[in-house]
Amino acid sequence: MTPSTASGVGAEGLAPARSLAACAGVTVAYGQGDARVVALADADLAIASGEIVSLAGASGSGKTTLLHVLGGLVVPSAGTVTWKGQPLSSLDAAARGRARAEGIAYVFQGSNLIPHLSVWENLAFAALVATNRRDASGPETEHALGLVGLAGKADALPGELSGGEQQRVAIARAVIQKPDLLLCDEPTGHLDSDTGGRVLDMLVALQGEAGFSLVIATHDESVAARGHRRLELAEGRLLASES
Repeated sequence: MTPSTASGVGAEGLAPARSLAACAGVTVAYGQGDARVVALADADLAIASGEIVSLAGASGSGKTTLLHVLGGLVVPSAGTVTWKGQPLSSLDAAARGRARAEGIAYVFQGSNLIPHLSVWENLAFAALVATNRRDASGPETEHALGLVGLAGKADALPGELSGGEQQRVAIARAVIQKPDLLLCDEPTGHLDSDTGGRVLDMLVALQGEAGFSLVIATHDESVAARGHRRLELAEGRLLASES
């Protein structure tokens, strides 16, 4: 590992000039005065097209906040966030939502599937939202389920699936959106080690096939090791990077 500057990861933590997503001097704070809590402090980071970046750190270190900043879900208190070279943090909520729909997808620690919709309907809905097309429930949905080995589960409800299967559906739901950037927040955190390993293998394989950028927040060292770059967070600060 290379020590960073005091303000963040420093030059080695910044991806090349043609970054897909980036934040510069980003701070996220909540509350005022003695009640003020800094969730992320002066973070500099850029994500290059097609790379896998792991964000390692303990619970509460700022990993989820950084993901939310990169994806436009959280507006920073200070600093700037860009998406494909365009400002993201300065946009209103509707404009940030449109930017996400045009290339950013999420996989959360829990699958977050819509419980009353079938597996097929969950994927079709995600594709429709992302692409604004009326034919989103056709062959693309079938293909996405095939990619994660769940073609035979299309009619099942989420509650009828195992935890590993639900997470595979969540990955398929993200992939069907054809993202340029996939943000994963502890995607194997609720799974046993064997199931989690298989889910991670599938996620990395899909990244290799589709070429999207993949950012994985994790406290699991074996998961963090799968990144092309490994970034460490502690108490809201990016401490070091490893290529």
